[in-house]
Amino acid sequence: MMKPEDGILHVFDDAAAMARGAAEWLTEQMRARPGIEKSIALAGGSTPKPVYQALAAAPLATRFPWDDVNFFIGDERFVPTTNPASNYGMILDAMLQAVPVPSRNVHPVPTEGITIEQAADAYEKMLRAVYGADALRADKPLFDAVLLGLGDDGHTASLLPGEPALAVQDRWVVPVTHGRSEARITLTYPALNSSAQVAFLVAGAGKTEMLDRVLSGGADVPAARLRPVGTVHWFVDRAAAGARA
Repeated sequence: MMKPEDGILHVFDDAAAMARGAAEWLTEQMRARPGIEKSIALAGGSTPKPVYQALAAAPLATRFPWDDVNFFIGDERFVPTTNPASNYGMILDAMLQAVPVPSRNVHPVPTEGITIEQAADAYEKMLRAVYGADALRADKPLFDAVLLGLGDDGHTASLLPGEPALAVQDRWVVPVTHGRSEARITLTYPALNSSAQVAFLVAGAGKTEMLDRVLSGGADVPAARLRPVGTVHWFVDRAAAGARA
């Protein structure tokens, strides 16, 4: 079996089972310490969508502690929410519109009526206000959980290979204006690393080679450079795990 250099590997028969397993795991994480406010950074893209749909459906929709959880976005395309490319738009459709989450608990990246630099600044200021400090502490993670994907090129969130965002250590949120057809805003390594639990969601045979490289601990790609203060979980279907599952 393919083993991660660090973290915990969860392999499921197919992408649907992986999504259900990740949704169940996240629900149990958020049900721990009832009544305590918690924070999640959500991932965009096609792989996490079934996870959100599972959270919004029975039986998890009534088990998830919606009142206790703040929802943030790990990265966002700089487009209106109504644009099909919007991560927040996808999350709204798949989950947030169908569940009893208070509006005060939902924190999308602003993308309209401001510049991309202003949007990144505003999101960082909001995160600092919710966190209650300007400096991150190892004993007080910014997030209770972060959901992330894995790109074919090894990117995660919008930390793209070769982009200046990879080297940023003094910001929590930065614009990414090159490397993709649309500009993006992403959490930086310091923000993503400040998490009690990080869950990578990986599905499909097209991810097998990159997943193996990252799990081996030797890949110098963005996803492999993450060093969270908490535990890394890999939720993977057998197609992505390949013959090593």
